[in-house]
This record gives sequence, structure tokens and C-alpha cells, in this order.
Amino acid sequence: MARSRLTVDRLCSYFVLMESSRRFKPPWTLVRENSECYVVKDANGVTLAWLYCRDDTQRYSFGASKLSSDEARRIGKAIARIPEFLMPRQGFYPRGGGPRWRADRPYHVALEDRYIREHWDEIYALCKLNSLPFNGTGEVIESDGVWRVYEFTWQMDAILFWDRFEGRWLRGTEFHYPERPENLPSLKPLENWPKSSPRDLR
Repeated sequence: MARSRLTVDRLCSYFVLMESSRRFKPPWTLVRENSECYVVKDANGVTLAWLYCRDDTQRYSFGASKLSSDEARRIGKAIARIPEFLMPRQGFYPRGGGPRWRADRPYHVALEDRYIREHWDEIYALCKLNSLPFNGTGEVIESDGVWRVYEFTWQMDAILFWDRFEGRWLRGTEFHYPERPENLPSLKPLENWPKSSPRDLR
């Protein structure tokens, strides 16, 4: 049975990115190939993904199955960031224990309870804007103040959360103080929102 091009492309993309033994050198970059296509390439120029788009069909019903150029660009940027999220950062280890530790969410960051109470709306809005999936464990730690613990599946998500809100990295039941990585991606800022820092409360 003949397969559609879309189906074949999906299968090929899955094989190349998930099953291949080849390594694709970072950084990955997004390039506008032409008016109808974005391309993601690795540092050696190997093409990793094609994202086709058509802006002139969006006003018609048959255009609903097409990506707009803005949608293709945003998806392409997300694909290009895959190496950032998969690259382990030295010093930022999984917690490896603790009363609320889970193997599927091994990275834990603690924030000061007072800061959370006074800036919860900002924390929630910023994480939602940046698709940063923080989950409260319900664990409370008393160590020079009261701290509440959040868990993460991906190391990079945890690092970005730790960095922006000046949290404490957890290893076991102890606070750990790794150095801030160089070239850490910046979170998209909230518009018309004064930036706060936990340091202001100390």
C-alpha cells in the first residue's frame, strides 16, 4: 500500500532522530530555506527536519491542514533546542533520594516559601509563558528559612527554574551549590511585569 509523503516523512524523521546511531553535532540552527519551508540543520550542515508552511492558504478551509510561517518557525526553534535540553550540565545531578524523590522526575529545586507566597502569580505566568513544567512535590524543608520543593523531568528545565528564581539545588536532603553554566538559554520575559528577585527579601 502506498504511503503519503507526510507519513513517510514522519517515519524517516523518527528513524533519524530516535533510532539512528549517528550523532548530529550541536548547535542546531533554523534556516528559512524559501517562502514555503524552514529547515533545521546541525553544525555540519546536515539537514535534520523540514517544516513546510503556506500563509496564503490560511484564509481557506483547506488551509487548516497547513502550518503558517509563524507556526513553522516556532516549531523549528523548538526542534533546534533539542541538544540544549539533552546535553547534561556538569554539577547539576539528579537528587538521588529524599522523601518525595521520583525516578521519572529526578531533579529537585527548592524555593523560599515567602518568595513563593509574594510572587506566585509571576512564577506561574513566567513558567507558563516558557512552557516550563514545574511540579510541586509538597515537601517542605526548614533550613535557614522555609523552602518548598519542585520536581522536573528534564535537567535543563530544572536549571532554568533554579537560575531565574535563585532556588537551591537538592542532592539527597542537602542543598547543593553548582556554578551557573555559561551560555544558559534565557527565558522569555513577561511583558509589563516588574522583574523580582528572591534576593530582595533577604
